[in-house]
Amino acid sequence: MFPRLGRAVTQISKLRSFSSNASPFFSRCGYATVAQADDAPSQNDFPSKSPVNLDKLFWSKPCSLALPKDSPLRIDEPDYQGVRRFILKMLLFYSKQSTSIRGANVIYKRIIAQVDTPAIYDVFNLEKTFKITYSLLVLHMWLVLRRLKQEGKEGVDLGQYVYEIYNHNVEVRVSKAGVNLLLLTWMKELERIFFGNVVAYDTALLPDAKPNDLQIKLWRNIFSDDGTTTPDGTELKAAKA
Repeated sequence: MFPRLGRAVTQISKLRSFSSNASPFFSRCGYATVAQADDAPSQNDFPSKSPVNLDKLFWSKPCSLALPKDSPLRIDEPDYQGVRRFILKMLLFYSKQSTSIRGANVIYKRIIAQVDTPAIYDVFNLEKTFKITYSLLVLHMWLVLRRLKQEGKEGVDLGQYVYEIYNHNVEVRVSKAGVNLLLLTWMKELERIFFGNVVAYDTALLPDAKPNDLQIKLWRNIFSDDGTTTPDGTELKAAKA
């Protein structure tokens, strides 16, 4: 047990090194209230990799983004009728909150499917460790939450449910990695990293952002291992891809 715990703590502790873009305090209650933050030098501890295998991105044939009817990722909203529907309606199964929670679960399941896609690690020569998988999870969460914000209040509310499901899932992942005694401490650290990265990515898309700002921050959070503030040409290529 203790060797496992030691490995897990060592691995997760390295996550602190790429959290320097994070502001010191964030509320777990709502991702939508995060303010923009100034840039700060990062000290990543991710392994540097060889150039990306971009050719592998085009090995598969073009296909529709729509899920086929037999896809395990498809979760259709149940359409009960008659007495069963009446009872479920009385139990608030069809309430706005219940419907949103079910929808958020579907969205998060799709996020996890994308993060766990072997092609991401293959194409970008990434080792599937906890810290790299977590950084990709944060990136995909940012993409989805940013898109949902464009839908106004309803999108923000749905995003909040997605964020709460994400928090629970991360807690389970950390626990499975062997961290139980200091679980609350690590969850607070991961939360700080999450909001720090979200702010950094949002800031990089502002009109007054520096050239290649988003690519540089992606490189810091996913690829870098030596704390260098600016990637070279090869590393920037990986981040752009």
